[in-house]
Amino acid sequence: MKKTALKIFAAISLLFLADGFLMAQEGGNTTFSSAVQNYLMGDISKAKAGFEKAVKENPGDDAAWYYLGLCAIAEKDSQSAREYMNRAVSIDSTNYWYREALLGTYSPREDIDLTIAQYEKLLRDFPKKTDRQYALVNLYISAGNLDKAIVLLDEIEGRDGKNDGTVMARSGILRNQNKIEESYQILKDYVSEYSSPYILTILGEYEMGMYNDSTALAYFNEALSLEDAYLPAKIGKAETYRLTRKYQQYFDILKSIVADVDEAPAAKADYLTQVVRSTDARFVNSFKTQLDTVFTLMTDTHPSDTTALQTACAYNVYVGETDKAAALALKLCELYPQKADFAYTYFQILYRGEDWDAISRAYKEFEPKFPDDALLIDFDAVAKYNKKDYRGVLEASMRQLELAAGDSAKTLHALSSIGDMYHELGNNKESYKAYEKALKINPNYAPVLNNYAWYLCQEGKQLKKAVKMSRKTIEQEPKNATYLDTYAWILHLTGNTLEAKLFLKQAMLYGGKESATIMKHYIVVLEALGEKDMADFYRGQLKSLPKGEGDE
Repeated sequence: MKKTALKIFAAISLLFLADGFLMAQEGGNTTFSSAVQNYLMGDISKAKAGFEKAVKENPGDDAAWYYLGLCAIAEKDSQSAREYMNRAVSIDSTNYWYREALLGTYSPREDIDLTIAQYEKLLRDFPKKTDRQYALVNLYISAGNLDKAIVLLDEIEGRDGKNDGTVMARSGILRNQNKIEESYQILKDYVSEYSSPYILTILGEYEMGMYNDSTALAYFNEALSLEDAYLPAKIGKAETYRLTRKYQQYFDILKSIVADVDEAPAAKADYLTQVVRSTDARFVNSFKTQLDTVFTLMTDTHPSDTTALQTACAYNVYVGETDKAAALALKLCELYPQKADFAYTYFQILYRGEDWDAISRAYKEFEPKFPDDALLIDFDAVAKYNKKDYRGVLEASMRQLELAAGDSAKTLHALSSIGDMYHELGNNKESYKAYEKALKINPNYAPVLNNYAWYLCQEGKQLKKAVKMSRKTIEQEPKNATYLDTYAWILHLTGNTLEAKLFLKQAMLYGGKESATIMKHYIVVLEALGEKDMADFYRGQLKSLPKGEGDE
């Protein structure tokens, strides 16, 4: 209820911004009022049309120009937003809300000097808006205007006194001047006067980086004495133990962090993700039992939190615990049954484990919830293909074709699969029909061109057509061993065996040595050219391949 009330309050507040926009409309401008209502309801296109009509009727309507700017911001059209806000400011330059909104249309990344100029102008005209001074200090530092940054910091501290923000800014200026020791001395002097867990933690991290482990621990402990649940200090302390190989203490702190119900799950998940990704794989392998416990503890502490569950799921995928990962993904699906993304994660994990029966079972369960989801149909089709249920794959591809509804990429994908499955079912006539339809959409679609050419050469039909189609594939992908093999074999069948050898040699360079099919073709071509010794050599290589490796 509180969130709803807050949203309503915020919406009502917008109506009274800028000196009472609605009340300022003489005679009660219904065009403007309706447009504001549409804006607040989130219908930006209707709102924009209304405000455009309002400024056409009254070009001096500053509020309408302001709202046009807000509409442009919602549409991510920064150029128009700036133009509209400038119009509003030109009509009423005393309105702070207009000026602040105009300021928001400037990006330091695009033009930092222009952005700084706008901030300076705003603060000259509205000197009491001192909160903007902090942003200007950071802009000065980013632009290298360090003298200006120091002058402004002196002004802020003279008025408000020192605080974490000003001392960090001064420290940053010294770091930019490569005065590293001085930059940290400022922080040390500050904590000798003021209590700040944040600055103490920064100092702890610095000392840890200088390999002063005991000093680092002292800073982290002092920060925690001021705020015992301060997560950055807890993590800093844990990292100090990890880097000094005091793993018992490290995991004790880590478990206390993930078991804290008051700590944000996202912060825990971010840290654990960094640990797994950034440490040596040997660390994860050596301490897998402890890490398993930590991730389990996190999901037990936050049993319905998506971030915690997703992070634990990703960890289990990483360490090869596919069953655990699938169980966590399934839990997400059960907790949030309408979230298709969680279903995708579950199917991806099953796919990774090549559990085709499980995918088929899962699809039967999920299909009623997501009846028209092309990606889930894809997973089902892959499972059926691996189980050699070609009729089932064909039916799935037909369904995808229906769902494509004018989407050329999806239609192409579906037609390609339909053609492949008709071939597997022995119906080349329908297979070639599907391929022809696909090539009308994209005459250069390499997967269809390759398969179509290959099947024609297997039948010994239309070999000239097969050569032309296959040539297109190697022009597009000259390092694709499969496409090179297809082209070479058709050349051999058409009597161009010497040329076929050249392309098969290329295929061998780009992975063909791992394919029994390509190796067999090369042996046949070498024998046809009278190169028996080379053929025998590759025949020996063929025997060393795992049974069925690379066969089509």
